[in-house]
Amino acid sequence: MSDRRQRIHDLVLALLAQQKDLELLAGDGTGLPSGDPGNWIERNRRVVQRYQALVRSAVTLDALVDQEVNGGFQTPDSSL
Repeated sequence: MSDRRQRIHDLVLALLAQQKDLELLAGDGTGLPSGDPGNWIERNRRVVQRYQALVRSAVTLDALVDQEVNGGFQTPDSSL
């Protein structure tokens, strides 16, 4: 695994560890109280979006750290 991928993986795990209500995907709609397949699909869609947001956050954090380590942020010339 590349160094960057490993860093992102570690960041995702750290972000997951901070989550209080971590839901898992439902395997099928039979376990839901309503039994409605539409509700099952919508719930799984929301769960996937939450995981995607965590991964995007990890990628952003990694990029920010990488930028800071490799030259820092460029600030406008304040000598004016």
